[in-house]
Amino acid sequence: MTVEPSLVADLIARATALGITIATAESCTGGMVAAALTDVAGSSAVLDCGFVTYSNDAKMKMLGVSATTLDACGAVSEEVAKEMAQGALLQAGTVLAVSITGIAGPGGSQFKPEGRVCFGLAQKDQPPRFETVEFGALGRDRVRAASRDHALNLLQQAVSKIERELST
Repeated sequence: MTVEPSLVADLIARATALGITIATAESCTGGMVAAALTDVAGSSAVLDCGFVTYSNDAKMKMLGVSATTLDACGAVSEEVAKEMAQGALLQAGTVLAVSITGIAGPGGSQFKPEGRVCFGLAQKDQPPRFETVEFGALGRDRVRAASRDHALNLLQQAVSKIERELST
């Protein structure tokens, strides 16, 4: 599956015009959001960096995710997604950061099924947002692609909100 290049190009163009910089913090997508952004010429004006933090140790070392949060909630949780996004924002010093942590499959459990993906969105000087999407057992490739697309949509929404705020 591929993301629609014109949508990503639009995101890059709008973010560039506003001076918005972005960081990504990815687990189950392994850098797919950063890759989708860098597929577009001119993305260097927007994408500062991407953190691929597949292991819990990497989440703690690179993004400052709390061991207490990981122990209490598990890596696939809104709490960890929130801390990942906040950590990426802090480490990169960007305007926006998006995070993804989930179970792409195969596998999962009764409590954390395949296709459960948690997202975080951090914005400078704003409270973080986080949410869980249950994509279902679509298969690893499709869950990862859907997660990438959802994260890009979250970035689109954040840029649109900033545009609206600046126009009022």
